[in-house]
Order: sequence, then C-alpha cells, then structure tokens
Amino acid sequence: MISHKEESSEHSARHRFTKTLSPHHYADYRERFSRPEIPGILKCFATHPPLLQSMIDLASSLLFTEGHLTRRTKEMIATYVSALNACPYCLDSHASFLRTHGGSDDLLSALANGNLEAPSITTKDRQLLSFVRKVTSESYKVAPEDIRQLNDADWDQQQIAEATHITALFAFFNRVANTFGLPSQHNLDFDLDSTQSKENR
Repeated sequence: MISHKEESSEHSARHRFTKTLSPHHYADYRERFSRPEIPGILKCFATHPPLLQSMIDLASSLLFTEGHLTRRTKEMIATYVSALNACPYCLDSHASFLRTHGGSDDLLSALANGNLEAPSITTKDRQLLSFVRKVTSESYKVAPEDIRQLNDADWDQQQIAEATHITALFAFFNRVANTFGLPSQHNLDFDLDSTQSKENR
C-alpha cells in the first residue's frame, strides 16, 4: 500500500523511484522535452520501466505536440478533466501549460470550477468540453447523437477521437497521481482549486 505521507514530497518520491530507473530513461526524457527535472508523475511509473517508457512516448507523440487538436485544446481538456477528477497535481500542471499556450486566468478558473457557461469558453469549445465531461463521468451514455452534435459544432472525427484518447488518458493519470499522493506544485501565481476538491474536503 502506498503511503501518501511517504510519497507526497518530491524528495521522497525521488528517493523511492530513481533506484528502479535505468539512466537512459532520464536521458530520453530530458532529450525529448529539454527539462532537467523529472516530473513526479513519471516517477510513479518507474516501478515498471516499460510502462514508464510508454508514458514518455505518449507524452511526446500525443500530449505535448500539435495534432488533430491544437496543443491549447489538449491542455484545456487536461485541465478540465483533472478538475473533474479532483487531481491537484495534474490540475496545476496542465493549467500552467494552458496559460503558456494562451489560456487566460478567467479560462483557467472556469475550467477548475466546472463553469462551462463562462464567457471565456467559446461555443465550439463548450460543446467539446461537454462531451469530455460525459466521457469522464458517464461514458456508457455516449451515443451517436453526441458525435453528431460535435460534428455540427465543427469538430471532425479525428479531433473527436483524439479528444477521447486524451480524456481517457487523464482518467488514468489523475488516479495514479492521486493514489501516489502527488501534491500541487503551485506553478501558478494564484490559487486554482477545483470545485470537486472543495467538495471532497
């Protein structure tokens, strides 16, 4: 069983997980992303190196790149799903990335609090985020009509598929981060706390 207290700090996470990593995993990450520090979420996968390598590959090929969806849209989905799943670590991380890619503080706050009616969210994005919420909380109810509504809002099939993949991946990432006890890194200069987090206190 994983202890939240034991694993919550970057220092303890580093101590626990670096012993199971081959040096080339660190080198591969740093070369691809030009970041000297290894994120805590990656250390959570280090007990199974093949999984860790797969996560690095996914981050490189799907998440941290332009694709069928823009990087900004991907970070918007990541932020919103992390808020829905009450994951402070991923919420703070991806809200920070979203800001880097043009997201306003009003947008960040709206996503964190689940306010899809906020003026900072466009009608087109609102339609996609409503779908993302359904995939997150009641995917068994997704129906052809949901896809038709997205098409009517000018989202094509490839974009819908990519949005689904990212939404599902963050269901996984959020649960891993929460179970390993990763705290918010406080990357933002204001308090960003999800409605779900407040309700769960």
